[in-house]
Amino acid sequence: GVLSMNDDYAYGIPMSYVYTDGVIYFHCAPEGKKLELMRCNNKVSFCVVGEATTLVEQFSVRYKSAVVFGRAVEVADNDEKLKALMALIEKYTPSNMENGKKYAHNAFAKTAVFRLDIDHMTAKARR
Repeated sequence: GVLSMNDDYAYGIPMSYVYTDGVIYFHCAPEGKKLELMRCNNKVSFCVVGEATTLVEQFSVRYKSAVVFGRAVEVADNDEKLKALMALIEKYTPSNMENGKKYAHNAFAKTAVFRLDIDHMTAKARR
């Protein structure tokens, strides 16, 4: 997905994410431009393209996409932070959960986790 924030220019950056319990979680280093921007103005959008297949004969694309608008909140609660990291590991490396648990614990202090609380969402598809 692409996280977009407000700056002098629009600032969008690809992010690994997981959707669970009605919110979106993503993680990042505990410093950097996106953290500065979200701490200054936590109103963000998040775009996901779930499918994109070129329809050669029609000069078009079959696609599914969604754009979420909401507020990015840094997760301070350690239990929620660990739950989010484990959900990310389960989504992206489900066959390596045991090592993922160790990785999450080792990286815990060096990782910021944000929760995107969804205000509203739009979606579009061409089937």
